[in-house]
Amino acid sequence: MKRPGYVITATLTTLTLLLCLCSVRGDFCEVNVCLNGGTCVTGIGEDPFICICDDGFAGDTCNLTETGPCSPNPCKNDGSCDIITPTRRGDVFNEYVCKCQPGFEGAHCQINVNDCANQPCKNGGKCRDLDGDYTCQCPSPYVGKQCQLRCTSLLGMEGGSIVESQISASSVHYGIMGLQRWGPDLARLNNQGIVNAWTSAAHDRNPWIEIDMQKKMRLTGIITQGASRMGTSEYIKAFKVASSFDGNLYITHRADGQRRDKVFIGNADNDSTKTNLFDPPIVAQYIRIIPVVCRRACTLRMELVGCELNVHSNTVGCSEPLGMKSRLISDGQLTASSSYRTWGIDTFTWHPQFARLDKQGKTNAWSPAHNNRSEWIQVDLEKTSRLTGIITQGAKDFGVVQFVSMFKVAYSNDGEFWSTVKEEKTDSDKLFQGNIDNNTHKKNLFEPPFYARYVRVVPWEWHERITLRVELLGCDD
Repeated sequence: MKRPGYVITATLTTLTLLLCLCSVRGDFCEVNVCLNGGTCVTGIGEDPFICICDDGFAGDTCNLTETGPCSPNPCKNDGSCDIITPTRRGDVFNEYVCKCQPGFEGAHCQINVNDCANQPCKNGGKCRDLDGDYTCQCPSPYVGKQCQLRCTSLLGMEGGSIVESQISASSVHYGIMGLQRWGPDLARLNNQGIVNAWTSAAHDRNPWIEIDMQKKMRLTGIITQGASRMGTSEYIKAFKVASSFDGNLYITHRADGQRRDKVFIGNADNDSTKTNLFDPPIVAQYIRIIPVVCRRACTLRMELVGCELNVHSNTVGCSEPLGMKSRLISDGQLTASSSYRTWGIDTFTWHPQFARLDKQGKTNAWSPAHNNRSEWIQVDLEKTSRLTGIITQGAKDFGVVQFVSMFKVAYSNDGEFWSTVKEEKTDSDKLFQGNIDNNTHKKNLFEPPFYARYVRVVPWEWHERITLRVELLGCDD
């Protein structure tokens, strides 16, 4: 029985030849019966028509899928199949190779490479292998593809970039015959004055204070502080944190894997600061602080810590501020051999908690009770960190310029046994050049860096009186 037609599967050269033949001996079919883009031709040979099929199709009417090394595609996971040589003889094909997508390997791209094998996540991030990729679950305050960035900017409560209209609260306390308004706009860290914080109304059984960041932000922590009202200490002992994208639907923060709302430990007095990290970080526009336990009244000063949501830079090295200025290092982590009192007045005590870079105020640095080389200030980083440098600054005491012009640095992992940073060539104690005035920053690098939990700065020479503000540089790896 004679077949109605036959197939010609053509390369570009063959197709050109056949079309040329058509102009001499054949013609295109009036009705194209060829499928899948095939071209119908009559007048060639004894058959009523032939189909010239596109590459990859076969059959009398191009109705069949051509078989061969790359048809169907033997490469898995979106790998591309390439025939080693494009020539073929009839339906006999040469061999092929699979070109794999990133993250896959094997002859047929069938092996999913374990992208976590090289431990790409920094700073304690947990790696999860994906198909051809990986993701890092970063602990606060780290962000980025590899948890390599510190999301630790002060977001503007203390500095004022968060304006009054962004701060609201469930209620406000009015004291002294309604003349004192303890409003939410006063809830700024280290705010001074007689009325210097937010306090909720006594009748408010579900108090809260809220910040509208005006756009989605990544929030990694909060620094809280109480205040003194009518000579009595008031502060929030424990609190919850809720967040929202639209100011209507709120979600209370929970730790990973926990079903209960996270209760944060707050302050223990009216003046010290307490730092809490959000782990995981909170992504939101609205952040709401909900007091749970208050001392006498729910009174609060605070600062938020975080960064812009779209962090792109991948160049951050191990030279980031570790938290003196940002207060990620809390007051309780700072101790000293002694503290000086100007004119013997307690109000003018130069506590180690004041030794924060760029701190302002009348007493805005640490100064010891005596000017000698046995005095020191100590930072407890609470875990072993890599220290790469230090920035120092002096201060003024009622107009008198004071600073440390030379100092040593000691470190320890247990707070008992101490080592002093040494000169590399002589192995003698290294003397770091300090400041030349009360306000300019002086940066010194630790070469090589060292690992420690505790760091001490030991003043060695000074102008007028030992006076120091400081920031430590490094990372947590």
